[in-house]
Amino acid sequence: MRTRYGLALLMVLALIATACQAAATPTPGPKVWKIGLVTDVGQLEDKSFNEASWLALQDAKTQFGAEIDNIVTKDPKDYQVNMKAFVDRKFDIVVTSGFALGNDTTIAAGLYPNVKFIGTDQGVCITKDKQPDTAFKCEGDPVALLPNYQGLIYNEAQAGYLVGIIAGSLTKTNVIGTLGGINTIPPVVKYMRGFENGAKSVNPDVNVLLTYASTDITKAFNDSAKGKSVGQQMIGQDADVLFQVAGLTGQGFLEAACDANIWGIGVDVDQWASLPSSLQKCIVTSAEKKLRSSVLSAITRVINGTDKAGTIVNDASSDPVGIGVSDYHDHKDLISADVQKKVDDALAAMKAGTLDPCKPQACTP
Repeated sequence: MRTRYGLALLMVLALIATACQAAATPTPGPKVWKIGLVTDVGQLEDKSFNEASWLALQDAKTQFGAEIDNIVTKDPKDYQVNMKAFVDRKFDIVVTSGFALGNDTTIAAGLYPNVKFIGTDQGVCITKDKQPDTAFKCEGDPVALLPNYQGLIYNEAQAGYLVGIIAGSLTKTNVIGTLGGINTIPPVVKYMRGFENGAKSVNPDVNVLLTYASTDITKAFNDSAKGKSVGQQMIGQDADVLFQVAGLTGQGFLEAACDANIWGIGVDVDQWASLPSSLQKCIVTSAEKKLRSSVLSAITRVINGTDKAGTIVNDASSDPVGIGVSDYHDHKDLISADVQKKVDDALAAMKAGTLDPCKPQACTP
């Protein structure tokens, strides 16, 4: 009898122990991804690269329940410091905003291999020891050496071609102009040559005035007075549509267009929204890099485990499409159904691979 009671007691104790053990190991919930944005110098809501990237993080929060945060950079020397701040907080993904952060993002990706890095407007060019290659020989294999880094770039020639169609259709004088910052930066040249080819595809007789602001990179993108002067010179040659690819210098170029009551076209982002409102009266559209959707796509690839390292080209064949023209805003009436069809058809042909925006004029200086 005593033996039976003893066995029963042992069984009860065993059941209690099992129940307690089960209660102590709850089933883990889904992973909450932590995603941080390090901006370029400026403000978060800049209607440009910083804001587009932050909107992509907000999309990731909505779509995946991600925890998101941002650090607004005050000084370029803090780029890496700000990236490390997210690493120290155990963030899974760090997004960096713009070309200027490229070298520091490359270094950070090498230092913190367990963190995923995504950089906008950043082609990944490295040495064999994983360092930024300032000589642009690009002898290191980024896929093998930096498998945690996606550098997002965009097909500027395609975007330039599309706004070229618009410019070639809008001109009344058969003269249009484009200003680049410097001819040693390939994306600048691609935008401008694409613009030229697009304009001539719909208007073979159009004269495209093409020039660069400077041979000194420290001055090429930061001289609005020079840009305005170049714009005035082109207007003096009868140009009635101007396309800028020159940063602050290009803003001056567009100011000249507005002052003369002719049309201007912006670059990279929707500059009707990002530049001073005084320029909205003449900015028809912009050759746009689809930053928000491309950053969200890169984040999605990480979360789904399908991310690809190295330089990721966003273009007409990307899903979603990586380039395009911005909204026409107040100037929708300028764009006829026929012109819009030409833009749409060109985009479709680029997607199909049957239209090369760097022909007939090669995308070289």
